[in-house]
Amino acid sequence: VLVLVFALLPKRLRTFAVLAPIAACIAASAPSVLHVGDALKDGRSGLGPLHTATAAIFLAAAVAGVIVATGAAIESRRELAPHSARAVRRGLIVLAAATAIAVLAGGWVAAGDPVARVSHAWETFTSGKGYEANGSGNRLLSGLGSNRYDFYRVALDEFSRHPLVGIGADNFATAYLAHAHSSDTPRYPHSIEVRTLAQTGVVGTLIAIAGLAAALVAALAALRARTPDAPLRRGVAAAALAGFAYWLVHGSFDWFWEFAGLGAPAFALLGLACALAPRGASRTPAAGSWRSAPARRYVLAAGGALALFAAAASLTLPWLSQLEVEQAARVWPASPASAYGALSDAADLDPLADEPYVVAGDISVRLGDLPRADHEFALALRRNPEGAYATLERGAIASARGDRAHALEYLTRAVRLAPHEELAREALAIARRGGRVDVAAINRAILRASAPLR
Repeated sequence: VLVLVFALLPKRLRTFAVLAPIAACIAASAPSVLHVGDALKDGRSGLGPLHTATAAIFLAAAVAGVIVATGAAIESRRELAPHSARAVRRGLIVLAAATAIAVLAGGWVAAGDPVARVSHAWETFTSGKGYEANGSGNRLLSGLGSNRYDFYRVALDEFSRHPLVGIGADNFATAYLAHAHSSDTPRYPHSIEVRTLAQTGVVGTLIAIAGLAAALVAALAALRARTPDAPLRRGVAAAALAGFAYWLVHGSFDWFWEFAGLGAPAFALLGLACALAPRGASRTPAAGSWRSAPARRYVLAAGGALALFAAAASLTLPWLSQLEVEQAARVWPASPASAYGALSDAADLDPLADEPYVVAGDISVRLGDLPRADHEFALALRRNPEGAYATLERGAIASARGDRAHALEYLTRAVRLAPHEELAREALAIARRGGRVDVAAINRAILRASAPLR
């Protein structure tokens, strides 16, 4: 992204002079920021490190702002003589070259043999070796040893099976449980590009590419502006475009798309870059043209309003459904009837979601009402036939009720849906021996083994 910034912005030495103190202040505050995650991972309270990191961030930002503002004030108030300007320029060139050499040399020393380093990185990336060791350190410094390669493999295999429209948004978790080579339980493929391709297929990918290309064309127009305010316009557009580019690059290897607090500013920056494109002179439609026809304008307005309403409903209804699920999770110990009512409303608001029925089934299990629990999990499986958890619960409930045939049927399917799930295999082994599965014990074990969703 830094390469992109220097490629897009004019007056690159000025850009370097501005970014140097900012980079130095970020480097100074980074250890405090990283220490927060280390403290939480080690089971210690993160409150103290969080306060320290917050103070370090604000102090670093203030120092960087003062340095840049001071430089800008001096530059605006003092007109340098030509020979002095040349001396400053030469000094900045030397400093920039020294910085580049220092960064390259430091990287070389840290990495060692670059060929061996790249080969080792690729091996750990494709094999997942070293993932457990990396997990003991800070996540942001843990290297390439992870199961992302396996995430991408499953996602691209799903795309090859459903190339036209994909498997549907946020349906990756079920596919990964069935085809994983690791014991991870990711909800997302950890890549914007892979996510788009696997979950929306060729159709969704082409639409996304078309929308992004249109935005980039407008942003590039802002970068080539020749208006009186061109320097400011081009500088702001380049900075905004670089901010979006960072989100895109980092999101290509992580699950940034799922965080609205990251995606919203990124797309706002892209919109800002587009808005800075110079506008052509407006033209009044000729009399009698289709643009001036009132009837057609009304049709277009109605169509736009309908599309906007559909888009709003597709976001609002699932959100309202989730609020009802959260309400049920809070009130069920004191008022099970209210919880069941809220979950029924949640299921009506989002006719595609199985979560309301799954939560209702969990509540019924905790209350000891196994017939209702089995009914709720059956409703969940109608909406999501490949739900491994609901399938396991139905098998455990059938076993507890003495229905060995159905227990074996559901538990066998649960193992097939999640081959790495140890609890499902243990429950199936108990059922095959003729024993009865303890549903409450299964749920306690699931709760203890729950991993963070990502």
